[in-house]
Amino acid sequence: MAKAGLNLKRARILVTNDDGIHAPGLKVLEKLAKTLSSDVWVVAPETEQSATSHSLTLRRPLRERRLGPKRFSVDGTPTDCVLVAHHRILADRLPDLVLSGINDGGNLAEDVTYSGTVAATMEAALLGIPAIAFSQQRQEDGIARWKVAEAFLPDIVRRLAPMTWPRDLLVNVNFPAVTPDAVTGIEVCRQGRRDEGASVTEGADPSGRPFLWIGGYQLDTSSEKDSDLAVTARGGISVTPLHLDLTHRATMKTLKGLFA
Repeated sequence: MAKAGLNLKRARILVTNDDGIHAPGLKVLEKLAKTLSSDVWVVAPETEQSATSHSLTLRRPLRERRLGPKRFSVDGTPTDCVLVAHHRILADRLPDLVLSGINDGGNLAEDVTYSGTVAATMEAALLGIPAIAFSQQRQEDGIARWKVAEAFLPDIVRRLAPMTWPRDLLVNVNFPAVTPDAVTGIEVCRQGRRDEGASVTEGADPSGRPFLWIGGYQLDTSSEKDSDLAVTARGGISVTPLHLDLTHRATMKTLKGLFA
């Protein structure tokens, strides 16, 4: 069932992330959320949970810690945080909106399948809560700066909140690594695909023992012209609607013929 639009001034907003409760991007997002509503709660991982994707902690108990008024940490994944907030911390009145981030680094193209930032919004969508993931691309010096988010994020939320949210929908927003006055616009676009995927690097530790290191997403190169990668590459803010139904409907007819 679709979710009706939100009145932000009356909304209860849950803020979370995957970089951890002490991450600078979370602090910025919390500050900006409080300009939208007076009822803002933070429930975030105790430690960094980057690339944990949509994982749950099932083999050990979780511990929540109250760090201040409306502010909690959970020693688990971003998905754990949304579930703990939903079923325990905010059980008396469930959140109307979940904001995740602001991630230190972009979550573009195939990143969304790995991202803990996006995964938190996936869990919110499964629970029927409108949710938006925010990520900030890093500058050439490897540092994420938050000025673009500070300038544009509140307006993006104000524009998105009133719409009717279809079931299982989440929105993924990426801020480019430019100054606010260099932003070329806010563009609605599709999820992209890099020309090259992740690499595996071989090396040796100081004792000479070999290791493997997975990485290689430093380059956002893509031949696509209409994707999130292309938008941010030209200095735009990408806004991408994502949906949790992964069914490839075009293939269903073929498969039905095979299994008739």
